[in-house]
Amino acid sequence: MDQLHSNMNIRQKGKHLTFEDRVTIQVLRKQGKSLRFIARELNCSPSTVMYELRKGQISLYHGKKHRYDAKTAQIKYEDNRANCGRKLDFLVKHRFIDYVEQNFFGSHKWSLDAIWGEATATGKFTSKQAVCSKTLYNYVERGLLKIKPTDLPEKLSRNTKIKRVRKNKKKLGRSIEERDPAIAKRLEFGHWECDLVLGNKTKDDEVLLTFYERMTRMFFIIKIKDKTAASVMAALENLRQEYGEHWNEIFKTITTDNGSEFADLSQLEQISETLVYFAHPYTACDKGGVECHNRLIRRFIPKGQAIKKWALTQISEIQEWCNGLPRKILAYHTPEELFDRELDRIYQVSA
Repeated sequence: MDQLHSNMNIRQKGKHLTFEDRVTIQVLRKQGKSLRFIARELNCSPSTVMYELRKGQISLYHGKKHRYDAKTAQIKYEDNRANCGRKLDFLVKHRFIDYVEQNFFGSHKWSLDAIWGEATATGKFTSKQAVCSKTLYNYVERGLLKIKPTDLPEKLSRNTKIKRVRKNKKKLGRSIEERDPAIAKRLEFGHWECDLVLGNKTKDDEVLLTFYERMTRMFFIIKIKDKTAASVMAALENLRQEYGEHWNEIFKTITTDNGSEFADLSQLEQISETLVYFAHPYTACDKGGVECHNRLIRRFIPKGQAIKKWALTQISEIQEWCNGLPRKILAYHTPEELFDRELDRIYQVSA
């Protein structure tokens, strides 16, 4: 028994009982030892011994007598361990997993989060039938889906630019520091960001002028003939004529960078109520919304590819895809839905 006592004291407290522990319980219990005595031998709580004795009881003489059996207790323990733990949702919710894989590689080309949001928001799957978007991305990392990590559009993005502190003396107009801080909260419609997307950067190539509405996330892509201030202003004038008398309500402010192509943008303030703000030099985060949406364009038109090779209908299809993409930030509504809602409100008020 001294040898038995010596071996049991080295068992770490809190660990599950082993088969040898159960044999010790059976032997000591048969000798009439108390629960506390057995607990000291096993270096565990007396309640642990009590629960173990209840679990490992077998009937003798047609149920008239009971005793503890170590082998029976061990079998019950192993059965319980086999059935415990959380079941992998990947196996249980295979119908939703199949739906995700089909739509990811389908014509929509949505992100995993967008697929999950659309499926649950429209009632195609309940929360109990689906796994959350974070779990989907974990499944991709673990190799459980047909989707590979390299299939995710943003997975391979890298910041290869060296950060440099540069001073820019160019001043094209009103600084973003003068912009109303309330605009940053995205609670009011009509505040836009503006940028250019270049193709192969040759003089004869066309460029894309992009606009992004901060509240609804609506995204406009306008193809212009070159990267000049005159072309940018011509495109803006066409846009202004399209919205006519409601321009001032739809385009309250425009925030852009200090590129030479936007040198004449401040002229808008002379012919409309639109206020134009210029971001800090080399600070893309001042207009981060339009920058992120420009990256969506790159899924279709890679860097270095000539813009002029893309027809207006193809550019329009890219714009429709961006504006028809369900967004988590919009409770999985699309930018187009919210933008149309705001336009309806404006036109109804003026009617």
